Amino acid sequence: MDQMFSKFQPLALSLFRFITGLLLFQYGIAKIFKFPVIPQFANPPPLIMTAGGIELVLGALLMIGLFSRITAFILSGEMAFAYFISHFPRGFLPLINNGTAAILFCFACLYLATSGPGPYSVDAAMGKKS
Repeated sequence: MDQMFSKFQPLALSLFRFITGLLLFQYGIAKIFKFPVIPQFANPPPLIMTAGGIELVLGALLMIGLFSRITAFILSGEMAFAYFISHFPRGFLPLINNGTAAILFCFACLYLATSGPGPYSVDAAMGKKS
C-alpha cells in the first residue's frame, strides 16, 4: 500500500501547493475586490486590506509555483501574524476564536516552504529549486 501511494507523492505535492494558493487567493479576492460579498470584509481596516493584497499576489504565485519556497514562507508568517493579532486575543481555543483556518494555512505554507513546489510548477519548469 505504501508503494502504491508513494508514487503519487510528487503529484499530490503539486496539487496541495496549487489548492493552498487558490484558497489564499480567494481570500485576497474577497478582501480587495469584495467578491463574493462577505460581511466581515465589507469595510475592512487597512491591515486587512494589506493582508488581502499579500494573499492575492502571493496566492497567485503559489498557484502557479513561482518563487514557491519564499512565497510560502512569507504566507506562513502572514498567517501566524493573523492568528496572533486577530484570533488569539479572542481566546485560546481555535474553535472558539475562529483561528483554525489561519493555523492550518500557517503550517501548510510552512510545509510548502520546506518541501518545495513539486514537479508541476513554474519553478520546476525553469529548473529552480526554489
